[in-house]
Amino acid sequence: MKITVNGSSHEIDAPDDMPLLWAIRDRLKLTGTKYGCGVAQCGACTVMVDGQPKRSCVTPLKFAAGHDITTIEGMDGAEFEAIQTAWRAIDVPQCGFCQSGQVMTATALLKEKPAPSDTDIDNALAGNICRCATYVRIRQAVRDAADTLEA
Repeated sequence: MKITVNGSSHEIDAPDDMPLLWAIRDRLKLTGTKYGCGVAQCGACTVMVDGQPKRSCVTPLKFAAGHDITTIEGMDGAEFEAIQTAWRAIDVPQCGFCQSGQVMTATALLKEKPAPSDTDIDNALAGNICRCATYVRIRQAVRDAADTLEA
């Protein structure tokens, strides 16, 4: 099956029902996307599918064909750069396990709503679990990134 990940076409020899997560991690060796729960509840496996956040642990590989898949390794753009800068400035991560999913979701939020309210941020990131409970810093980093984009 042919899929496009981070702008490059890849031929993957795998069952159609293989979760996209395993194709990304095991076949393409892109390990920024994490396995957390396997049932789309934690957000660690979040990737962009045609620019929208999607849980790759429950997305069959056959779904990826014909779509543009972006992992954390392929992210770019003003929103992503603002999120990265804000994340570093206030030292958001502790263990870092959830961060790729958090960053992917936060980036998608800023693309959709450049000036999100706290409620917007909380709602968008509600499905991304942080084992270290850095939610206050995550929210602040999204606010800071939004402020940077407005300036």
